[in-house]
Amino acid sequence: MAVKKIQPVMVFADQEGQIYDHPDLLMLVRRGQELTLPRPEELVPLPEGSDLYLLPKRHALGLNSVSGQVEAIEECAVAAFVCPSYTLSGTAAYLASDQAPHLPLFAYGAVGFAQDRFWVTATQVDKDRRQVFNQIAPERISKGAQDLLRRYPHNRLIQHLSGCALTFCCPAAKNLALGRYEAPLPTAQTCNARCFGCISHQPSESGFPSPQNRIGFRPTVHELVEIMLLHSRRAKNPVLSFGQGCEGEPLTEAALITEAIAHFRVQGGQATVNINTNASLPQTIPALAQAGLSSIRISLNSARPTVYEAYYHPQGYGFDAVRTTMVAAKEHGLFVSLNYLFFPGINDTEDELEALTELVASTRIDFVQMRNLSLDPVLYVQHLGLPHEPSMGLSNFMKRLKKACPWIHYGYFNPVLVEGKPLLWG
Repeated sequence: MAVKKIQPVMVFADQEGQIYDHPDLLMLVRRGQELTLPRPEELVPLPEGSDLYLLPKRHALGLNSVSGQVEAIEECAVAAFVCPSYTLSGTAAYLASDQAPHLPLFAYGAVGFAQDRFWVTATQVDKDRRQVFNQIAPERISKGAQDLLRRYPHNRLIQHLSGCALTFCCPAAKNLALGRYEAPLPTAQTCNARCFGCISHQPSESGFPSPQNRIGFRPTVHELVEIMLLHSRRAKNPVLSFGQGCEGEPLTEAALITEAIAHFRVQGGQATVNINTNASLPQTIPALAQAGLSSIRISLNSARPTVYEAYYHPQGYGFDAVRTTMVAAKEHGLFVSLNYLFFPGINDTEDELEALTELVASTRIDFVQMRNLSLDPVLYVQHLGLPHEPSMGLSNFMKRLKKACPWIHYGYFNPVLVEGKPLLWG
């Protein structure tokens, strides 16, 4: 199939959620403040395991190919939430009415229709299927979670994570219930950042609810190690991760985590032990590494300090601490990834590429996880208040960063490490 010949039309939905393709108007994508046609090379069929969303009180936008004008229709816009492992290169194009509520904390990909199928603007950056569940019966997940509850009735963390799997449909908690891939180990109730798009804590005035609840207790070392040993013995190539969406900042509980990792290793625990963090407390890294931490994943929406701080609102630390943590982690032998929260039109720009290239080159981090920033697209652009800058596109952005820093690799998930090297690369 020749991708270059595909020119999808706009899709829209009625109030009942029925989706239609428009007979004339072409699909548009949003990149920051720009509305444009999708680039031919970035169109892919809607991946298996993706979802389509109706966007309330937002009019669908399309391009009239005859007049060359952007046109809005009365019906609702539609967006795609793409399957994990895909990074969006364009968000949904729409015109919000004055009464439009803030969108929930998801990523809203542009979607169109051509050749009897839906198309999105995205790139698959990882072949790992650890968060694809469409071939797994929900009963298996429920049975696995209930079995853990029966086997460990006094472990509060297992009770919490079983709820995450069954109520909030958390992919990591589902995998714990299934005994595969990466197990979550939430620990921290508090956070030293006030992220604009925090998925576990939002003030009531924000206008959008958190999609999951933050953990309400401090796990004990025993509760943590019990899960670590269980999962490491059940899963093939297990990953154990502190720092989850249902908690605050794990480095605020560094002493607890250090002790848990040390107990796990003393008992012969074999697994990739990872921590997902905002990298705010570099002084905690040496002890964690000595205890047996394998890798660290650092969340970043931008390598530009002003853009970073506009989103994270750090409390008691600054961007310099993030950089210092990267350096300290490398000095202590940890595998260092960026959890790079990509947003089309904000990240794929010359200014951002220059800043990120300098950061990666100076710290020698190993891996860039190309994640989608989950937030109302228009709201995010307004919040940052950046001037319009041309978008080079996701593909060009990744190619140019790789050319400048050839040792890095891209992915979406925390890799399994064997002797300090990602399993996928041998």
